[in-house]
Amino acid sequence: MSKDHFEANRETWNEKVKVHSKSEMYDLEVFKNGKSSLMPYELNALGDVKGKSLLHLQCHFGQDTMSWSRMGAACVGVDLSDEGIRLATSLNDELKLDAAFVCCNVLDTSKHVKETFDIVYTSYGVIGWLPDLKPWGQMIAEKLKKGGTFYMVEFHPIVWMFDYLDDKLNMRYGYMQDEVIYEEYEGTYADQGSKMITKEYGWNHGLSEVINALIEAGLQIEYLNEHDESPYNVLPELVETKSGNYVTKDKLYPLIFEIKATKL
Repeated sequence: MSKDHFEANRETWNEKVKVHSKSEMYDLEVFKNGKSSLMPYELNALGDVKGKSLLHLQCHFGQDTMSWSRMGAACVGVDLSDEGIRLATSLNDELKLDAAFVCCNVLDTSKHVKETFDIVYTSYGVIGWLPDLKPWGQMIAEKLKKGGTFYMVEFHPIVWMFDYLDDKLNMRYGYMQDEVIYEEYEGTYADQGSKMITKEYGWNHGLSEVINALIEAGLQIEYLNEHDESPYNVLPELVETKSGNYVTKDKLYPLIFEIKATKL
């Protein structure tokens, strides 16, 4: 059934592109004028990318991909949404950057992108769209050069245990859950006032599943970090900190994790 799930998600993300490209969160005009969309976690982790090749998985409409490109990386962005890739390509041309964009299911990346890379990167709200992380880990290993770096920063699995559609937070979903989760609601994380009806299928993956998918694919884990601060104010009742990040009022659980790994 996952093929139908992917198709439903592709249609939803096509609609999200239209809403997000006009949203304050993505702030497209400021981005066009030179502001990077990258956050401190990924900037600190990857450092100087000048002269390196970088594959960005699940790139939406390419702002992060083009931000790495502005820093001197040779970038390819991949996404399921044809509207996202269309907008990314248009922006790349308008801004006279040299990133390339490919529309495909991220699990099929190796069929569509033949070269290998110094860095494979993915971030914020990505793995929950995938039913099984083993082929994902294998694809990452295939796309990395020997000695290359994989880096991901992602919302913590605990975050996805809650149902955010009611006013009150309910812990509803399993930390490790094989069953698909279907949600239908008005608006999106970038524009909660939008009248768009979001229909999406997702899967929850615990940290052990993420780590083991990478290890089994032949990657060596350099570190796993968990943080209680998120750079995005996309969950209910978060509180802004002095650093400009956001935390839950009680800080009882982490919001973000990051993994850095090397292909042996």
